[in-house]
Parts: sequence; C-alpha cells; structure tokens
Amino acid sequence: MTGRFIAVVGPSGVGKDSVMEALCAARPDLYRARRVITRPEAAGGEAFDGISPALFAARAAGGDFALHWQAHGLSYGIPREVHAILRSGRDVLANLSRAVLVKAGRVFDDVHVLHINATPEVLITRLEGRARETEAEIAKRLARSAPEIPEGMHVTEIDNSGTLGAAVAQAMAALYPEKV
Repeated sequence: MTGRFIAVVGPSGVGKDSVMEALCAARPDLYRARRVITRPEAAGGEAFDGISPALFAARAAGGDFALHWQAHGLSYGIPREVHAILRSGRDVLANLSRAVLVKAGRVFDDVHVLHINATPEVLITRLEGRARETEAEIAKRLARSAPEIPEGMHVTEIDNSGTLGAAVAQAMAALYPEKV
C-alpha cells in the first residue's frame, strides 16, 4: 500500500508551517517534504534548502524534483525522493502552491489537499508579525486572487483562525479518523 501525498495549501500567513509541524509531532511516521527554494536559507520561515536559480534550473532539468513550480518570483521544488517514501507506505506532507495541484494530481497517485485558511484580520496580524513585507505589500498580497482548487481533488478545509490545536484536530480527524 502506498502512502498519500498531502498537499498543504493556503495564503501566506495562514499558519501552514505551524500546522505541518504540529501534525508531524502528532504523527511521527508522517514525512514532511523539505522544499528546495531559490531564496537564501537565512530568509527564515520553514526549514528549506536554498539554492541559486541556476542550480535549481539544472536540478529540474536533471529530474531531481518530483514536482516543481514558480511563484512570487521564486522557484520551488519537492525532491524526487518522496516517491520512495510514498512507496514505503508513509504519507508525505508538503507545502504547495494551489497553482501546482493539477500537476501534483498527475504526479502522485493519491493526493489529499489540506486547504488552510483564516479570517482576513488574522492573516493581516500574522503577516505584520513576520515583518517581511510593508503594509502596502501585505495589502497587495491579500487582494491577490488565488487559483481555485481543481475539481475532483480530495480537499479538507481547515480554519486556522483560532488555536493551533483546533486546526490540527480538524486535520487529524480528516486524515486519520481511525486515530481520533
């Protein structure tokens, strides 16, 4: 039996990384894919492998990624090693862009989408707290329309406006109902 590819999507500031960390703590057998991104690792946020755009392009051309895409002027990749993890029966958790979900559905046999959201007020507070963007950049980010989640995908909506524990409980109930 192969594992599921669990794609975590949602707007910036919604708490995807926090929910993912808590899910991995609750399920030590859950494998969290470490993304490769064309930004310096010192930029903070999630743990990722930062590489140059040239090296990313070479790795993508060489087939090093199971999935890769561009968003916000950066390139993102999920290493191809996740295929072996899935074949071993473990679920793989990965932070994705909604724009790459169709491609993920073609690459992986079993995709479950966790669509994490929060109220606009919560998003503004969290984005301001990160101090990575100006007020104008935050307003522009929040006004941007996000790609729709493709029809036919297995999607669980998670409201992360409240406590992290409540959001994680929603995700656990959807992903592992036999354990709740």
